[in-house]
Amino acid sequence: MPVRPTAVLPALTVLVLAATALTACGGGSGSDPDTVRVSFKQSTDNSVKVADEFLAGIKKQFEKAHPGKSVELVPIKAPDSEYYTKVQQMLRSPKTAPDLVYEDTFLINSDITSGYLKPLDSYLAKWADWDHFAETSKDSARGEDGKTYGVPDGTDTRGLWFSKDIFARAGLPADWQPKSWEEVLDAARAVKKKVPGVTPLNIYTGKPVGEAATMQTFEMLLYGTGEGTTDPMYDKGSRKWIAGSRAFEDALAFVETVFEEKLGPDVSTALDPNIMTMVRGDLLPKGKLAIALDGSWLPQDWLPGSGHEWPEWSRELGLAAMPTQNGQAPGKVSMSGGWAWSVPAKAHNPDLAFEFIKTMQTKANAQKWYVANSGIAVREDVAADPAYVEAQPGIEFFTDLVASSHYRPAYPAYPKVSVAVQEAMEGVTTGDMSVDEAARGYDDALKDATDNQVVVRK
Repeated sequence: MPVRPTAVLPALTVLVLAATALTACGGGSGSDPDTVRVSFKQSTDNSVKVADEFLAGIKKQFEKAHPGKSVELVPIKAPDSEYYTKVQQMLRSPKTAPDLVYEDTFLINSDITSGYLKPLDSYLAKWADWDHFAETSKDSARGEDGKTYGVPDGTDTRGLWFSKDIFARAGLPADWQPKSWEEVLDAARAVKKKVPGVTPLNIYTGKPVGEAATMQTFEMLLYGTGEGTTDPMYDKGSRKWIAGSRAFEDALAFVETVFEEKLGPDVSTALDPNIMTMVRGDLLPKGKLAIALDGSWLPQDWLPGSGHEWPEWSRELGLAAMPTQNGQAPGKVSMSGGWAWSVPAKAHNPDLAFEFIKTMQTKANAQKWYVANSGIAVREDVAADPAYVEAQPGIEFFTDLVASSHYRPAYPAYPKVSVAVQEAMEGVTTGDMSVDEAARGYDDALKDATDNQVVVRK
């Protein structure tokens, strides 16, 4: 599932969103001690109902297993950044807080710091299924205090999707596996030269797409600049954010090259907040895009009943790992994120909420969810099940990338840091800033975002 940070919204917009959230929650989670209220992100695309249908099935299971108890599903239909804002507004008051909320893991530490979430350790200690979850996934929902504030329901990885037909016309191999950034750019250049009328390469950029720009593009580049042993964004030893790095400038330079050489979409299209829907629903399925740096979840948009059905995708698209900058070890790079189910601190029915989590996260239900939303298993027993591996083309490829994957430094300042990354990317995308200017702007914004908790690394 794609992940993006909270946008910095004008005050009026925040007030409007708050009013919307209050209306959505009605009388609050405490209105009925026998009802568990579950808030989740509903797709803005009316044709994609994967989450709605899955949760409706879990609701039936739960109510059958718990006579006298009921589940009220509270969908929030909004783009990611608005969803985050609405959820945070809801979590502030016991009148509006649900009993269970779907949290993007990169925001968990921020919400912990704000006092919005309840630690779940006392529940997890009594739940045998917790032993089946991978340690890395547990870390994604763990606070700086060492306590766990969510149960992850899957992760994701990122790689390069490419059109075999366009590659054939450009004289590129059907088993393409680039070994460096330059080989990615060279393939895009070949497409531009030999297959006019298509977009050679899509990378997400700028503030309109939020965390998609930071994570699916910039961090895929940034974390591929070193040897994979140190974090190029955050120094855990000093607990400070890294500024002034050559790695940061190199990642920006790649973005600049894509748009300076017109290898990507027109700038106006690249900065359109709907670009992600365009890629999944139009550009890739209709053969208008050669290469997309994107996530493992794309096939959920192409399943029967999705509105963008594309049963041929596994034959028409190839998959390649994103290489490190110069092919240095480990040779490929991916980023992993994901979402988790959390219990708000102000929930009135936390015990009932955790019982709902347990129903959702049985092995059978977890496996059903991973397959339905093209997610990557975080339960090790599911990941080892041949039925999961064979359920959908691409699952094995993207699951194997977990070993080469990195996780964002999801500390409380991260959402603001992410916005600073997006601003730097947007500057070089439009050509309004040089790489040096954008990098210096990022360093200044980083100091403001982190209360000057910055270390300079060349």
